[in-house]
Amino acid sequence: MSSQPPRRSEQLSDAIEELIVTGAYVPGMRLDEQELADRFEVSRTPVREALIQLAAIGMVEIRPRRGAVVAEIGSDRLCEMFEVMAELEAMCGRLAARRIGTAEQQALRAAHEACQAARDAGDADRYYQLNEEFHARIYAASHNGFLEEQALTLHRRLRPYRRLQLRVRNRMSTSFSEHGAVVDAILAGDSEGAAEQLRSHVIVQGERFADLVSSVAMLGREREALAVNQR
Repeated sequence: MSSQPPRRSEQLSDAIEELIVTGAYVPGMRLDEQELADRFEVSRTPVREALIQLAAIGMVEIRPRRGAVVAEIGSDRLCEMFEVMAELEAMCGRLAARRIGTAEQQALRAAHEACQAARDAGDADRYYQLNEEFHARIYAASHNGFLEEQALTLHRRLRPYRRLQLRVRNRMSTSFSEHGAVVDAILAGDSEGAAEQLRSHVIVQGERFADLVSSVAMLGREREALAVNQR
């Protein structure tokens, strides 16, 4: 009986995180416990526990007198996080090129082909979901459990921002082409090539970073306009 609340709070944590990742709850937005409780038809206790769980992974900030707010990341911090993500992905690719098994090779190809179908359909949301699966296959193929855990954790933290990148014109097609180069390097056993391809694929610098910051700012303006209209 006592184990039920934690299970419920974990379900709520996943549901709220999904709303953040998909942009329904944008950076800076206040998350009212009662509104969430009403939305999910639960008491405030599991909602509070879920928000604490999300705060522990950096998705939410608990602020004095304001409560829970969807976390906002400054541009400098965001750039630093993508730099680390790029290096973690590079390490995964390097090890995967050396250690990937036959079944894993087939799964990686299948994940890549699934991304192609979403790209051809112009479905950015579906592409992002399949993109996550593609990267997770590479993490697992590294056969380094600790590295896989760290990569998944940071990938999860950067979900809203990686997803935003797909709003940039032609980014989905470019992303798919970059995936192809990654797959070729891994399947060829080219560890350094795989590392470099993944590093370049993930790192957000120059024009790409400017595009991402612009997309984040656009979300902020949309949020403000929505708030004004709801008054």
